[in-house]
Amino acid sequence: MFWGALLLLLSSNAVASRHDADLMSFVTLPEVRALKWEIQHYDRERMAPGYIFVAPYGQISPEHPTQKYQQYQVGPYIYDDSGMLIWAGSPMYDNENTFDFKPVNNIDSKPHLSFVVGWAADHSKKGHGALVSQHYEVEKEVQVINDLHDFNMHEFNILEGGKTALACTYRNARVNLADFGRPTEESWVTVGGFVELDVATSEVLVQWDSLDKIALHESNMFHASDGVATGEPGWDYVHINAVDKNEAGDYLISLRFTNTLYLISGQDGSIIWRLGGAESNFDQDFTFSKQHDAKFVSSNGTHHVISVLNNASDERGNDENTSSGLVIELDTSVNPMTARVIRRINRPDSGLTRLRGSFRPLPNGNYFVGWSERGYSSEHASNGDLLMTARFTSDRYSTYRSFKGEFTGRPVAPPDLVANVYGTDDKDTTTLIHVSWNGATDVVQWKFYAQSYDRGDPVYIGSTNKTDFETMYIADGYMDWVSAQAIDAEGNVMHTSKVMRTEIPSNWISAGWIGATSGPSPDDPSIIAAANDASKLSSGSSASDKGTEFINDSTSNSTGSIASSDHSAAQYADAKEVAKAVYKAYDIIRGIGSLLVFLLVVGVLGGAGYAIWRSVRDRRKRSYQHVPSEEGLPTEEIRLTSTGRE
Repeated sequence: MFWGALLLLLSSNAVASRHDADLMSFVTLPEVRALKWEIQHYDRERMAPGYIFVAPYGQISPEHPTQKYQQYQVGPYIYDDSGMLIWAGSPMYDNENTFDFKPVNNIDSKPHLSFVVGWAADHSKKGHGALVSQHYEVEKEVQVINDLHDFNMHEFNILEGGKTALACTYRNARVNLADFGRPTEESWVTVGGFVELDVATSEVLVQWDSLDKIALHESNMFHASDGVATGEPGWDYVHINAVDKNEAGDYLISLRFTNTLYLISGQDGSIIWRLGGAESNFDQDFTFSKQHDAKFVSSNGTHHVISVLNNASDERGNDENTSSGLVIELDTSVNPMTARVIRRINRPDSGLTRLRGSFRPLPNGNYFVGWSERGYSSEHASNGDLLMTARFTSDRYSTYRSFKGEFTGRPVAPPDLVANVYGTDDKDTTTLIHVSWNGATDVVQWKFYAQSYDRGDPVYIGSTNKTDFETMYIADGYMDWVSAQAIDAEGNVMHTSKVMRTEIPSNWISAGWIGATSGPSPDDPSIIAAANDASKLSSGSSASDKGTEFINDSTSNSTGSIASSDHSAAQYADAKEVAKAVYKAYDIIRGIGSLLVFLLVVGVLGGAGYAIWRSVRDRRKRSYQHVPSEEGLPTEEIRLTSTGRE
């Protein structure tokens, strides 16, 4: 099998040379180009279970579509903590930007996914919030409401029970500048706010805006000395980027351009308190600024624990030397109210996240931080110890947020399978099978089957463990029709691929064929499997070993031989000759059948249809009883399709 191994190496190098080194390519999913990761583990045993959820994009604004074919790259993706792809969701919304992609486990007993789909380049679509099942089927699309420009990218927060969700809003409005001591002037500003939406109907249940509630002088972006914006959208004076809700029904919001977190009353929309910024209501011995992703960790009315990413910087400069994730404990039962940091997670490379980002505690007490640029992320133990860092290999992509969480994927679509045959002569052919199942989380093994024709009985030809998104299996001989079963840890069959016909080179000679014929004939898998079983027995292996050892026989030694002795090699050669003869017999019988059909059609068209129909009918009656082939195989195993590509 040296030929197969060499060809595989050459083809792999050729594929790598054709594609960008920072993107993955797959035989079974040629339309997808997933980003590669650079991952460093520091203490893997202490890491939380779960997968990494990111939504890579090249630029925030949607790119205009072109007539040029572009493989799917941006959109929602799931990886494991080694950087192995689990699910490529980019085809779901045709390569459109997505944001805030994360697992949702607060709806029912089943896991879900949620994300924001960005607006279309031609503004024909304003984007929406998507709720997706564990089967990767869209369950709900929560649409943009009223006159908003789009469904804002910052937040799609599904609340407990899954009936409502929170989203950020941006509106343009004219305001008087009396707060700046300029009562005769007006300026356009972008007003920040949030809505609580009915997930089933997209109905707005609660709406809140910063206009008339957040004074202009609280802004660190729009100052009294700044000029008037005479047109829309105007000064983005608050820039809301997060919203959450506690059990009491009050809302926590983050306004980046005021350096402040606000608690908004669910009763009347008033501001209950401010944390941080120029008008903080708390006695605090720490600062934060330009923050993102503020969320309740816990809240009981008088005591709140909040997580927030302290960017401490933006495009204009920085307030601290490094960005950090903060866990803040608030006590509102005392006077003055107090706020203290109970955990600080500094960015591992001591850098600054000037834009975007996320920070969340994990169920086991760890923390996961998304530092955004190039997908830079890190996991930390409950005491702050660094456990893992990861970033995209590519410097062309970022993700607004990144999350880690547990999720079980159960795709509805069957696994994808592609098979190719290579060889130099009839005694040296190899079938390369690639299989993947986009989104399946629990596959531990693949079992492979071959058929002598498209409706023949499947013959088990081997198995191999799943170690990557796409698994390759090398089968001896020319397997014409192949399929694969996905197996879970308990040995159960999760799903079976479609039966796919093996692809052949367009020109066998140019592909290296030196045999006497113009190309090989497909092998009968039952004969090849029997020869391999006999080979194993002759070399000391038991018949029960034929599962996982089959692939090892074709890949484990440098010469690539399929047997450990001259005797087994002779058995294989004999099996190939028998298979070739059987295949020719199949073709002869198939040819006779085709001739009969042709005669029947001609007879009908010529007016002699009845007599010929009687003749054919009688012949079929006899053949259906039991007419063995030349090789003694039952009639139902005789090939019914031609060797030509259909």
